[in-house]
Order: sequence, then C-alpha cells, then structure tokens
Amino acid sequence: MNFSHPSALAILIFAFSLAPSQRPVPSGTPSRVPPTRDPHAAGFVTGTELADGTVPPAEEDGNFILGPTHTPARETLSRPDVSHGVVSELILSSVDSKFYPGIARDPGTFGTSDPNDPAKLIVTTSHPARYTRRVTVYVPKQYVAGTAAPFIVGADGPDPLLFNTLDNLIAEHRVPAMIAISISNGGGDAQGSERGLEYDTMSGRYADFVEQEVLPAVESRFHVKLTHDPEGRATMGGSSGGSCALIMAWYHPELYRRVLTYSGTYVNQQWPYDPQTPHGAWEFHEHLIPDSPRKPLRLWLEVGDRDLLNPHVMRDNFHDWVLANEDMARVLAAKGHHYQFLFARNAGHTDRTVKEQTLPEALEYLWEGYPVAPRNR
Repeated sequence: MNFSHPSALAILIFAFSLAPSQRPVPSGTPSRVPPTRDPHAAGFVTGTELADGTVPPAEEDGNFILGPTHTPARETLSRPDVSHGVVSELILSSVDSKFYPGIARDPGTFGTSDPNDPAKLIVTTSHPARYTRRVTVYVPKQYVAGTAAPFIVGADGPDPLLFNTLDNLIAEHRVPAMIAISISNGGGDAQGSERGLEYDTMSGRYADFVEQEVLPAVESRFHVKLTHDPEGRATMGGSSGGSCALIMAWYHPELYRRVLTYSGTYVNQQWPYDPQTPHGAWEFHEHLIPDSPRKPLRLWLEVGDRDLLNPHVMRDNFHDWVLANEDMARVLAAKGHHYQFLFARNAGHTDRTVKEQTLPEALEYLWEGYPVAPRNR
C-alpha cells in the first residue's frame, strides 16, 4: 500500500509480548495522521544512534537510528563532470501478459472486513481491466556491449533519483556498473487493484512475470545482456513495492539475493486471501523467516517514525508499518542474516528526504561483496 508513492523504481521461532503502547489500536475511525514513534520504545530493537545528518557505515550490519535532519547526499545530485547513463523506456500492455491481464477496483470503493475474520477483506468492486505500463531502463556509460551486466529491478518506476545516484556511485567505483530496470505498476493501489495484486501477493508470480516478460523485452529492445547470477541481481521498492522486492527474492532466491526497501509493507495487504499466508506479508516476520531455513539474502530496510498505522478500515492488528519493520529487523538478526535497518526520525511513509539522504549508502551496503571495476591509475 502506498499513501505517498515513491518516484521509483531484503528465523528461529521468536515469541514476544508487545508493550500495550506498541500495539495497533483496533477501534475508532481510521487515522491518516500516524503517531510519532519512539525508536527506544519497549519491544523495539536496539539501534545505534547516529549523529544527526549522518548515515551508517556501508559495510556494517545491524540497526541504526537516523535523523532528525535529512540533507540530500551529494551522490544523488546530477553532476556535469560525471558520465550519465542512457535512460530509455518501453511500453508493455496487459493484453500481451499471461501473468497479469489486468484488474481494477471501482473508484471511490474499498472493501469491508469479514465479520468472522478481521484479517480478511471482502472486495466486491474489483473487475477485469486493461492497462499499459512503462519500463524505464538505465544503462550506465560504463556498460560494455555483449557482457552480462548486474542489474537492479525497481518498483513504481521510473526512478530518476536512482539513475542520478548510480551515475555518481559507478563513476566513483563504489558499486558495480549495473543496469537499472524501473517498472511502473499496473495501476491503482491496495486490495482489489492491479498494483495490489502485483506487489502484495505472497508468491513467485511477480518475479516470474519480470523474468519471462520484462527482462527479455529489455535485452531485445536495448541490446544488453543481463546476468543470470543471483548475486548480481537486486530488487528495490517502497511501501508495497518494498514488500514486492522481498517477495521476489524470498520465493526466487535462485534469481535475486539483494533487497532494498523503504517503508516496506510487511503487513496484511494480500488480496485475494490465501490460507497458506493468511496475514499477507506480515507472515514474513510472523512465520516465514523464523520458521524457514536461512536464505542467502542481503537486505537493507528503512522505516519512518511517522510511518503508517491502520490507514484504512481493517482493524486486524496487522497494519502497523513501524512494528512490522521493527519485527523484520528482529527476526533477520535472530536468523543470522546480513541486514541493515534504519529507523528514521522526522520521517513519514516512503519519505523522500530520507531516500535522498540514504540511497547512496543503501546501494553500497546492498552490493557489498560484489566485484566493482577497479579505478584507473
């Protein structure tokens, strides 16, 4: 779910009792003004307080507390002295997709909670609908024709901030010369929409769509080769695009191993209901990560102190974005994953200023251990 779309375009059973102040309050009118959360509240992970205006070291795992000042990193700005990658786009139509022929929810409608199970949402106004989507592709100047390039797949594209940042980081030999594939969603938001179906469904379907319908089109149209090495493939997104990024890697770790998320929607947004994952992406920290063998994933994730809390009619105790991301950090640590978690003070949902401050460091952390071209001497 996304109340402020980003421009863009990642286990031991752990029992824990939350302090009452940390639980969603399942009563009253849905709040569109989330409370400001304290990173040191009972039940939250212990994080390292960073000096205001600084970001964590790109090589360190763990939990960090950021802010309250969020000054854009210099690496996010376009620079005339740096070579710029080529940005192009192609259009995909739902009529050509075997994975996503298209749905939409009627404007002004949402759904109602199942009176027998508040974790289920009944949506009666979703129906087939066609769409087109843009796929925006960034190819760095350093790409060598004919070679298989590492790449990052981003949700809710296009993402000019990502492209600018890659220009600078690649030029400084801080990340590999990767291609960025920034995919727009199929429209709408949340349950009953095409975007919700693509991003919030707990399955390998979206990764299969990208693998079979997007990547071949990118290679053919732009005359590039994309690596098949999962260590050279990353996913990225914010809000439901963030949960989608992890879903891609979780269900297909043979395809993706690196995941970057802002305000990840690790909450109960899946529709239609699936009894295998009854709480949607909340299942990641509730059951899937704790109860599964550790997967070879590297994750960078962020949440804001004013991130979403119960933004709509569901009162199921599975719609607290801050708690969800805190619990993600807890179970990732318990399972021994390489991860970096940032709790951002003075930050809302998919906060643009936080992304401008942290994206360079996040990308460096994400690609730690992957070969980077040496500097010319």
